[in-house]
Amino acid sequence: MSDIKPSNPKASVGASKVPLHLVPPITKAFLAIAHFLGWVKYGAWNWRAAGVSMSTYRAAVERHMDKWWEGEDLDPADGTPHLANALACISILIEGQYRGNITDDRPPSTNLQPAYDQLEAMMAVIKEKYKDAAPHHWSRLDDLESDIPY
Repeated sequence: MSDIKPSNPKASVGASKVPLHLVPPITKAFLAIAHFLGWVKYGAWNWRAAGVSMSTYRAAVERHMDKWWEGEDLDPADGTPHLANALACISILIEGQYRGNITDDRPPSTNLQPAYDQLEAMMAVIKEKYKDAAPHHWSRLDDLESDIPY
């Protein structure tokens, strides 16, 4: 954190405000293009007027993230970045929760922590059992064309 200049009273007041300057400008720009897409396709601020279903935007986030993870950076339908579109969906979910115009259609709650704890303990056992294995972990850095037999 930067030092507050004692001669400037605005600095001490500003230091207690939400630090919006910490959000990278490129993130703001990508979020804006995704919201622009929604503005053109569905109308500006449609989610404020119509409300938000959690499942609708969760599913959209998952689709965009899965396609991005599989190497499709841009949505072929309109050329917009999948990451930006996922970010816009998340921003709409956040606003819907904040405004209270969200339909909470999530499934009944389950405490996942005990399952995570059990699975993470299982991972430790697996790692120990196969600590001498040295498999190759494939990524896009590998030339997959020559190594896959189909």
